[in-house]
Amino acid sequence: MPIAEISGARLDRDLYSGLIRLHILHHAAEGPIFGLSIMEELGRHGYKLSPGTLYPLLHGMEKKGLLRSREQQVNGHMRRIYFATPQGRRALRAARFKVRELFGELFEND
Repeated sequence: MPIAEISGARLDRDLYSGLIRLHILHHAAEGPIFGLSIMEELGRHGYKLSPGTLYPLLHGMEKKGLLRSREQQVNGHMRRIYFATPQGRRALRAARFKVRELFGELFEND
């Protein structure tokens, strides 16, 4: 689909989806995360994701080997927690280098 045919919201979502994945991976590398907590964290940065968007994203990252999950009992309820795998940590290190380089280019004339 040509960019001209993509609505503004869709274009934003497509542009930011990689940043959202990096943000998730960053927090999962710092420690275990779970759906509601990462939705709130992303919300503080202006990313409003529904569970119907977030959970497939987490599952996709897990399928690619970037995250691993397990169930944990919390206050009598089961919660699925996610954490970065070694592969995910390597991908995050590589992405940090590329993001730093890209952002330097984006803001060099500001």
